[in-house]
Amino acid sequence: MKAVILNKNGKLEDGFTEQPKPKDNEVLIQIKASGFNPIDYQMLENELERKLISSPILGRELSGIIVGKGSEVTQFNIGDEVYCGSGSMGSNGTYAEYVAVPEAIVSFKPKNISFEQAASIPSAGLTSLQIFNRLKLNPENTILVTGAAGGVGSFLVKLLLAHNIRNITATVGSEENRQMLLNLGLKSHQIVNYRDENLIENILKANNNQPFEYGIDLVGNYMSEVTAEVLKINGTYVDVTALVTKDAHEILFNKGSLMMNISNYTYGMIKKYEYYKNSLLKIKELIENETILPPQHKLIGNLSLDTVLQAHSLLKNNQTQGHKLIMKH
Repeated sequence: MKAVILNKNGKLEDGFTEQPKPKDNEVLIQIKASGFNPIDYQMLENELERKLISSPILGRELSGIIVGKGSEVTQFNIGDEVYCGSGSMGSNGTYAEYVAVPEAIVSFKPKNISFEQAASIPSAGLTSLQIFNRLKLNPENTILVTGAAGGVGSFLVKLLLAHNIRNITATVGSEENRQMLLNLGLKSHQIVNYRDENLIENILKANNNQPFEYGIDLVGNYMSEVTAEVLKINGTYVDVTALVTKDAHEILFNKGSLMMNISNYTYGMIKKYEYYKNSLLKIKELIENETILPPQHKLIGNLSLDTVLQAHSLLKNNQTQGHKLIMKH
């Protein structure tokens, strides 16, 4: 099968490899579309993420059609349209024509959206839903979301608004991203440009000059320090990036903050596969009854090295403009 492969020199290249064969508990999916995530290029650059590489074929989320299945598979049939976040649990990554994955992590695709839209959901959707479920928020809570125009941020904002949680302040870095959040339902006073001067002052002003109960940090590094600064005593810092600085850690410790780490990888480690299926089925339900809409997506190109490199560059340079980047297969 055709694939984009990581060679022995750590460089990506166009190539061909053997089509995977599903194990007894696996389905073979012909991939129709796949999504790109920051972790895709971070695996090539950062030591922590590099440890997650389980195949020379990268890529972690997909939609497609089941074309084969193992002897123990009971929930799917040939021809079923599905989507899933494969993470490191598949035979290979999603920069390929086919992947074999455990039946237990796969969900039927929402019926009312395209393969490209479905491929934009799993990573951001799973992460956002985990944040929402674990925080158990109520409408009175005050929440800061940094990097809110990204895949996770925009999906999370949709979830919060759909459940009438509206005391949200969000940071963005461009007028296009501000407009995107306005279109989702936030008000102008809730959106702060992190490039403006007096950032901490502006964030607090958006919250009636009060510190926040919850800081959901989707950016890390300097923004982890900003988030820590604007949290109230005993507030909750939600870490989605593993990029919290030493200074931010010190601030959070001195404030007695609760730190909540968000990781979809966790459930794969302990083979708690129902987390993936159940979460995707919940998202399927929300999309089919139009409680939330799928992310905005941008089709970068067909399965090829050029498409992958272009997508990685857009992610790395924060040029997605709030769109989920998609590759067609």
